[in-house]
Amino acid sequence: MMSHGGNTLATSLMAAVGTRYFSAASVRTTSNEAVMTTWIRAPVVGLRNKSTLAVDEKEQKEEKPAVKGLASGGNGGKDEKSIVTYWGIEPGKLKKDDGTEWRWSCFRPWETYQSNTSIDLKKHHVPSTLSDKMAYWTVKTLRWPTDLVFQRRYGCRAMMLETVAAVPGMVAGMLLHCRSLRRFEHSGGWIKALLEEAENERMHLMTFMEVAKPRWYERALVFAVQGVFFNAYFLGYIISPKFAHRMVGYLEEEAIHSYTEFLKELDKGNIENVPAPAIAIDYWRLPAESTLRDVVIVVRADEAHHRDVNHFASDIHYQGRELKETPAPLDYH
Repeated sequence: MMSHGGNTLATSLMAAVGTRYFSAASVRTTSNEAVMTTWIRAPVVGLRNKSTLAVDEKEQKEEKPAVKGLASGGNGGKDEKSIVTYWGIEPGKLKKDDGTEWRWSCFRPWETYQSNTSIDLKKHHVPSTLSDKMAYWTVKTLRWPTDLVFQRRYGCRAMMLETVAAVPGMVAGMLLHCRSLRRFEHSGGWIKALLEEAENERMHLMTFMEVAKPRWYERALVFAVQGVFFNAYFLGYIISPKFAHRMVGYLEEEAIHSYTEFLKELDKGNIENVPAPAIAIDYWRLPAESTLRDVVIVVRADEAHHRDVNHFASDIHYQGRELKETPAPLDYH
């Protein structure tokens, strides 16, 4: 039973809390002496939340025009394709020698070149040591499933080959880069040379993508082969760089053979000699009337140069020296 003093104290506390959190409600307490009515404040659920939500929605509506202006380039939405960034970086517009606009963002005009197609395509390193023989037969073993899957479909075969051939230069360049950082030493230009090789092989892939369309299972095969080959080559290069470079040298010899067979099929008319892709014409500075046959010739010459570079790198290791002790053959095309 609540005494008169207790009721007075409760009423005072409720009044002190105020009207912010409680609404009026009538509560009756009965006693044998009197019936007393005490007014308390009960929570009004959702009242403050609803008002805050309304304010937030109003603020968001006011902010929307500013966000739209930023996304459209900050010029009132007149040019939706323009990109305005806080960092002040604007892509420059380049032009070709004939004054037309440069269309490629993956490479620049000063990165193009004319391939030396007079290079000796028949050079071959005869395997003499156990390591060389292991590298040679590893490549020969890898060729068998490639012949089985692609047979004489040389367009897709070239794409598959380039997805693998672009891996060694990147892996070797990355490992040499990390070694240079750990040892506080120069690389003799080999980091750049190997990364250039990887980029050149990738450009081969970008070119043949315009010519041949791989089937779904061939795309799946690329995922599997690249995943296995990347990790295997990574471990192989750590264990024995001379073996890794020698294997790539033999891999490039097989690439030369594959592109030679590609040319034979083009000459026989079994593969249509379509016009060269625009990206190939600009990258290798080919004449405008060039065809697929011209592209295959310059790609084959690139593979011959990669063959020489990797056999050369392996020979340096066989002599008990490190790559940094011999200047790298930069811009060797």
